[in-house]
Amino acid sequence: MALLKTINSPSDLKRLSPEQFPELCQEIREQIISTVSSVGGHLASNLGVVELTVGLHYLLNTPQDQIVWDTSNQAYTHKLLTGRREQFHTLRQYGGLSGFCKREESDHDTFNAGHAGTGVSAALGLVEAREQLGRHNKVVCVVGDGAMTAGMTLEGLHHAGGLHKDFLVVLNDNQMSISKNVGAISAYLNRTFTGEFYSRVKEETQHFLRAIPQIGQPMQKLARRAEELAKGIILPGLLFEELGFRYVGPIDGHNFEHLLPTLENVFKLKGPTLLHVITKKGLGYEPAMKDPVWFHACPAFVRETGVPAKKAARPSYTAHAMQALVRLARKDARIVAITAAMCEGTGLTAFEKEFPNRIYDVGIAEQHAVTFAGGLATQGLRPVVVMYSTFLQRAYDQVIHDVATQNLPVTFCLDRGGLVAEDGTTHHGAFDYAYLRHMPNMVVMAPKDENELQHMVQTCLSYEGPASVRYPRGSSLGVTIDAEPVALPIGKGELLREGTDVAIVAIGVTVWQAVEAAKRLEAEGVSAAVVNARFVKPLDGELIGAVAKRVRCLVTVEEGARMGGFGSAVLESLSDQGIQVPTKVVGLPDWYIEQGPQDLLREKYGLTADGIYESAKALLAQVSPELLPAQEAPGRGGRRAEFSLTHRAVEGDEQGS
Repeated sequence: MALLKTINSPSDLKRLSPEQFPELCQEIREQIISTVSSVGGHLASNLGVVELTVGLHYLLNTPQDQIVWDTSNQAYTHKLLTGRREQFHTLRQYGGLSGFCKREESDHDTFNAGHAGTGVSAALGLVEAREQLGRHNKVVCVVGDGAMTAGMTLEGLHHAGGLHKDFLVVLNDNQMSISKNVGAISAYLNRTFTGEFYSRVKEETQHFLRAIPQIGQPMQKLARRAEELAKGIILPGLLFEELGFRYVGPIDGHNFEHLLPTLENVFKLKGPTLLHVITKKGLGYEPAMKDPVWFHACPAFVRETGVPAKKAARPSYTAHAMQALVRLARKDARIVAITAAMCEGTGLTAFEKEFPNRIYDVGIAEQHAVTFAGGLATQGLRPVVVMYSTFLQRAYDQVIHDVATQNLPVTFCLDRGGLVAEDGTTHHGAFDYAYLRHMPNMVVMAPKDENELQHMVQTCLSYEGPASVRYPRGSSLGVTIDAEPVALPIGKGELLREGTDVAIVAIGVTVWQAVEAAKRLEAEGVSAAVVNARFVKPLDGELIGAVAKRVRCLVTVEEGARMGGFGSAVLESLSDQGIQVPTKVVGLPDWYIEQGPQDLLREKYGLTADGIYESAKALLAQVSPELLPAQEAPGRGGRRAEFSLTHRAVEGDEQGS
């Protein structure tokens, strides 16, 4: 790491000679592999852009010149070169460096991102701000070819091409996003002269030219140059030229002899320019090159072999949901699956293997995925949209306008609902309860365990309207699975424990934590009821109302945003029924949750059995202090005082966030 240790900012990079860059890139790759093997992260994409990142920072004057990294999960080299080398070991850890660009971290991070397709639009905003403010800096957007399937990228290119301002878009083309790229644009970019006829003619021409004394070699070089120009101008270049961009490329993104002079030249060009760079995902680490899909976003792994450092003790919720979907699809030929470039991540590979003609990967195009599903549903099919909760946010209007208003039977399987750990702010599934429950016709549910999950998948597919089921990231609980999934009664919860002092009404993964909290309360003489709501909408107001009438106070628990979420639904129902009962809503606060292990975040925000227990005790201390031991009553210290300190600490975090 002799060279890398000398670099604390891009200005240090400029002191090196380009001849030293291959050695530096090797050290950078070693640092990335070492760190990601320990903490997990986005490996393959980051190994592919090392040379490109070095070249950009060597020639640009950052942060005055600005780089926007689309998605920004490929910015690890960028972080290492911009003053964060010493902190790099904290990558994706609680309180450490983000796995994405974050303006709060560095002046070199110009725009926060975590979802694909936003880069061109954001960078164009920087371009126009530069013009408005009379500045003269360069703006570069690095966008992956996978993001070319995102409609927002094309919208940004369309706008930029019409403005005719100086702006460089670097298309980092590695033929992949998360999964293998799909669609016409991907095919267009990959349409090179590889046909059988062309290959034969090329080989025969080279043989003929080599046979010509003295002039054969120069002619052969000329022919190769003509081939490169033809590839660049006739094939992918035409699309971007029509959008108003000057097209340059494609060039080898790992060869500094090509990369540096080309970058120097394109920085001198006026107007919108697109540089097409070919890179290799996972370059420098054989396991990542062989399996770039798994190493796109991987857990910690054994460096020597590339195998996961830990094997999950039980199947994930994702696996259980998709197993249920496959079982149901065997019985119902109307069921089709739709994903947005996340076939592997959402567990749909099993469905794809068994039903290759009944699955659609639409690329990074969540809006299209939802409206496409709506079209399928109008013709009697049963489309299932499978995506992460955080990504369905991007299709909010389509869920309302194109599915819910028509009451179409589209199922939404929302993976990674709730806290997702190290991917942090942009990826927590914190908002789906809130943004789905206010849509007329929509059914919103969440299971307490994997057995209930399979029943909810069946419930969605049996319902004659739009329905969603959300499930968390991580291993399942290991409960017994019923032989067959069955449809649950819509809008009916279940009473798991009777109680007369406090009721805990929970949804999803918080249910069993609520049961454990109730057991602790019972051991101290407090009678605690527990309701598994099952449905956020329609809410089982009858059950919750009946329980609320029998207790002194009530606590709701959800791993989602408190504002407008499940707890709000319970309060609305109680209000509609005229039931007045002291209620505490436990959930995620009104700010964006930081990265960190799920268990740590759940503990911090009171979503563990201990946290629910403390919330119930604190509420009881206010409304019925006689139920508690004297030392725990308000003003007497004990657990009440402990809870207050914890509560103030969380409020302090909110003010400082």
